[in-house]
Parts: sequence; C-alpha cells; structure tokens
Amino acid sequence: MKSVSDHQPSTANRGKRVLMLLENGAFSEDGRVRCEANSLVAAGYCVTVIGPASAGEGWYEVFDEVVSYQFPPPPMAHGMFGYFLEYGYALTMMAMLTIWVAMRRGFDVIHAHNPPDFLVLIGGFWRLLGKKFVFDQHDLSPDMYRSRFPRGSNGLLHRVLLFFERLSCRWANQVIATNESYKRLQIERCGIPANRITVVRNGPEPWHLQRFEPDASVRGGQPHVIGYVGMMGPQDGIDYLLRALGILWNEFGRHDWRCILIGKGPAKEDLQQLSAELGIADNLSFTGWVNYESVPRYIAATDICVVPDPSNEYNDRSTIVKLMEYMAQAKPIVAFDLPEHRVTAGKTALYAQPNDEREFAQQLLRLLDDPDLRRQLGLAGQQRLMDHFTWERQEPHLLAAYRALEGNPCAPRNELSAYPCTVGDCPNFAESAEQNGTGTIRSGTVPLSETVLG
Repeated sequence: MKSVSDHQPSTANRGKRVLMLLENGAFSEDGRVRCEANSLVAAGYCVTVIGPASAGEGWYEVFDEVVSYQFPPPPMAHGMFGYFLEYGYALTMMAMLTIWVAMRRGFDVIHAHNPPDFLVLIGGFWRLLGKKFVFDQHDLSPDMYRSRFPRGSNGLLHRVLLFFERLSCRWANQVIATNESYKRLQIERCGIPANRITVVRNGPEPWHLQRFEPDASVRGGQPHVIGYVGMMGPQDGIDYLLRALGILWNEFGRHDWRCILIGKGPAKEDLQQLSAELGIADNLSFTGWVNYESVPRYIAATDICVVPDPSNEYNDRSTIVKLMEYMAQAKPIVAFDLPEHRVTAGKTALYAQPNDEREFAQQLLRLLDDPDLRRQLGLAGQQRLMDHFTWERQEPHLLAAYRALEGNPCAPRNELSAYPCTVGDCPNFAESAEQNGTGTIRSGTVPLSETVLG
C-alpha cells in the first residue's frame, strides 16, 4: 500500500487527470471500469476513482496505478424508499470526496459511470468550473426502473429518470455507449449528435480467457451442472429460469442435473420460495456473492450456462456481461432470443422464443442430451469472443473518445466495425422476419454447421 503523497500527480499530467465516479459497485469488482481505468493509465492519464468499498477494503486503496477513494457502501436497497436512501447517501459521500480529490490530486476530466444518472449533478457542477465531463452509460435507468417495477412503476418518477438521462447526455462533452442500441437511443431520445457518442462495448478482462481449474464442490454428485452468474433482481429473469427448470423436472422427467445460482439481489428470497413451490429446491444451490476472481472457477465447473433475462424494453437493448464470461470459459449457452444477445453470441448459443419458458426447457434438454453439441457450441463461442469482443478490441474506441475530448479526434471512432453484425447475428427484425416469418432466428432451426461456424 502506498500513501497519498506517493501518488500526487505531477504538473506534467495536467490535462490528463481523470476522476471516475462509480456508485453501482466497488471498483475492484467492476471489470468494465477497471479495464477503462487501466487503459487510460497505460495511455498516460492519471486516474482516480471514487466509489463504494468492497468487503475488507479501506477508504483509500491503490490498484496498480489507479488511486481509489472509497466510502462504506449503503445497505442493499429494497423498494423505492430504499433507492432514495441509497442514492442520497452515495451522492453526498461522492460529492465530499470529489472536493477532497480536487484539493489533493486535482482532475481535468470527470468521468461518471451510471447508474444512477443523478451523478450528472456532480459532473455538471464541475463542468461549470471548467472541467470536461464524460458520461459513460452502462444502463438505461428509466427502462431499468420500469423492468424492476412493471406493475407499480410511477409515471412521475419515470419522467424524472428520463430528465436526468437527457441531462447527463446533453451536459456531457463526450458520451460513451456500451452498444449500438444504446447509441441509437441516445440520438433519438436524448437528441445527441452521433459525433459526440462513442461505442465502447463491454469486453472481458484478459485473465478471464485463461483456463481455470473447475471448483469441484459445485457438482454436488450430479452428472450435469447448469450455471447462472449475476444479480438477482426482478428484471434478471431468474424466475423464468426456475419455471423452465420446473418443466424440465416435472414434465420432461429429467432429474440428472443441479443448478448453481451465483450472486445476490433483492429477489433472492422470493426465488428460493418459488423453487420450493416448484419442487426443485433440492437441486438448486444459491451460493450468494462470491469473490470476483473466483467466478471463472465456478463457471468452469458447469456444463451449461444460462442467460434467462426476459424480453423487455431494457433487456432488448442491453449487452449482458455474463454472456461473455460464459463464452470465455467455452460454455454452451441457452438464452432468450434478444437483439443484443444475437450481437454478442451470434449463432454460438441456443435461443428460445422470448419469455417462452417451455422452449427454454427444451433447449436445456437438447444440450443435456448432446455432449458433442455442448462442446462445439462452447468452443465456437470462445473463438467468437476472442475474435471480436476482447477488451483489447474495445480499448482503441475509449482512447479515441478521449482524443476527441482533447480536440484531437482520430478515426475510427466506433460504429459497427467494433464487432461483426450480419443478418442472423444482429437481428434487425425486419430482415430476420424475411428469412423465417417470425422476426427471430432460433439455433434449433439452423443446421449445426451454421450454428457453430456462423
């Protein structure tokens, strides 16, 4: 551990001092933010981060060359009142620490990672004082709110979230989107010109592509293990997964599997109750949150991985990080057929019609019965990831955004050259409908040679 004084930026770094704001998780556990910070450091920037501390971390930490000022995380939010408390507390802590960093280290660029979009209140304030403001939109907060509270969403609160989303995009000197779907929304909903938006996709850190020794404790004596990694909120679709597993168990009569669910979230207790009602609780293991570095060992121990996020206005536009984590470990995947899933996995996953639990169960059954297909899809997915979606392929786009921030733009900025996009891989649904009359292309209807090589 180094002291604060050891990390005072030199005057030679003026113009290249970046302060990142992160509320939604600890810096040490957020792969995207770590990749961006490390890339900027390697390019000569001095990077400081403000965000919540992970378990066992102090208020001041140094991760390689990135200095992180951290505050105790708030309790996990439950309901709207809980979110107000969480964000109010976090904004207060971050505003105070931002003043501290301004006095101790200084910064020229303030780079806010949403959610929440309320971080614009801090970024906008410092922009008025002459700093550059970068808005990095990880999530669509208005759409995520409606997916979390589909029955009890408040129209006024939704409009407030839309207001802060637009404010964040319009006040930013540069906007970073995680995919082309987000970029289109920023143009259409927020009125941002395309030349102020750079697409920087999520890409797994290099160590995720290593071969990991499987965690033998995961198997629990069963011949097949189905794995899920991620948050457990209402919008994450684990209830769809459990109902599909219930069909697999009760209707298809397949009992030779175990499912591990890695993560935490406000829906966990409801999901455990649902698993008991479906009669599959003994074949499920809710591990809780595990150390980020241990996740690949859990994935390596599985035979099939799942992405049960249902179709809605949020998930249809979002890139799911766990999908790439599965691909990195060469695991076959079952997912609902959503547009951004197609962009990431192409034809290397098996898809079920959106929100169709029975077809999801059928695709699981198909993989349970076919070890050769599991192996071929897993290897094809891993190769697709290495060819198109590693962080080293995203880094140039991040640095291009910062060059544009400095008034020195350099092509290529982003666009579809950042990843492959062909009919069948990225479902422009009008084009897909011309092929099969449904608007979706499911792996179950495609010859195997096309499934693994497309």
